Amino acid sequence: MKNSMFMLLALLLVACNNESQPNGVSSESLATAEQTKEAVYTVSVSANSEQRLSDAFKDKRSDLQIAGKGTVIKLLADDLKGSQHQRFIIKTNTGQTILVAHNIDLAPRINTLKVGDSIEFYGEYEWNKRGGVMHWTHKDPKQRHIDGWLRHAGLVYQ
Repeated sequence: MKNSMFMLLALLLVACNNESQPNGVSSESLATAEQTKEAVYTVSVSANSEQRLSDAFKDKRSDLQIAGKGTVIKLLADDLKGSQHQRFIIKTNTGQTILVAHNIDLAPRINTLKVGDSIEFYGEYEWNKRGGVMHWTHKDPKQRHIDGWLRHAGLVYQ
């Protein structure tokens, strides 16, 4: 009886955690590390996500909540005007370059980030002629915007 109850509970948890959200992302917060406030997520960045990024750039669209992944090709100096942002450029598998502007007033900085690293993201895409900008990669303390995140080396920063 105990084993069947455990199996039923496990199946329910798996079913709840596999609820799909738009944009090719399946994410449910499972735990939060106390010291770094990094959440553990189940994330699936699909080919659909890369296609949406590519289409958004081609169609000059902005204000899109999109997941994706890429390789860091350049680290930039932090933007210290107004809200502070860690900035770096990534290249996706489709060859598109995206500036990531990660708000470090609201989320932990990725101190170990270096050129060549792989990174996954979920945030708001804004078009520009160079490939676009990804921002809102953090929780919104006012809960008016969808929470975003960055994942690097197995840790989620938000």
